[in-house]
Amino acid sequence: MGDTSTPFIAVVPARFGSSRLPGKPLLDIAGEPMVAHVWRRACQSQASRVVVATDDDRIRDAMLSYGADVVMTRDDHPSGTDRLAEVVEQLGLDDETLVVNVQGDEPLIPPVLIDQVAHRLADDPDAAMATLAEPITDVDTLFNPNVVKVVRSLQGRALYFSRAPIPWDREHFTRQPNLLETDAWLRHIGIYAYRASFLAAYQDLPTSTLEQLEQLEQLRALQHGYAIQVALASAVNPAGVDTQEDLARVRALLAVEEGRS
Repeated sequence: MGDTSTPFIAVVPARFGSSRLPGKPLLDIAGEPMVAHVWRRACQSQASRVVVATDDDRIRDAMLSYGADVVMTRDDHPSGTDRLAEVVEQLGLDDETLVVNVQGDEPLIPPVLIDQVAHRLADDPDAAMATLAEPITDVDTLFNPNVVKVVRSLQGRALYFSRAPIPWDREHFTRQPNLLETDAWLRHIGIYAYRASFLAAYQDLPTSTLEQLEQLEQLRALQHGYAIQVALASAVNPAGVDTQEDLARVRALLAVEEGRS
């Protein structure tokens, strides 16, 4: 972990329960549990501290063997954001502390993206959150409801997140649209930086109608009037692990990396 002019803490939420892949954080990738790969990449960022937040003794024990800083959290949190809020409370973090949520199922995340999202939030003192996005260059991705899209203001703040293909090109979506002519279509990358004060407030925000409709928790913040900064990712972020197919792909990619080293 290096020094930075923008101090921040990285938190890796790791929940044992998963409907698709039970015990997902402990699944073996190149001889190590997946969460260990995520933790190591977070340690390669400029974070002043990296914490694994879990609700399971097996994950705690596995990560303590690596020398990780582990915080035990409740097992009834509805989202990773709520889990981070408990971490903020347990650690007694100052309101202005920046906290980056590094998803526990992103074993290939480039450390530079962890730094980027923290710096983006630091650069906008009126924003509560920051996140990242990348251009969408193919129509199938644009119309895929499993891919979250985001539209930004000229100041880089999120206007809306949706599973729908936004913005809607009225003139061209009846034909084959050319997505390379503009950067209007952006895919959201699910890494977040928060101010600790926002995480404390988030727990008390009522679930919003937009959040329920889209099943996107960041819409709770937007609908309650909080500003979210969105930066264009400075590096390619390989997709995380949600399915057995994803797991096989990540294992193959890491095998290639190890073969080169």
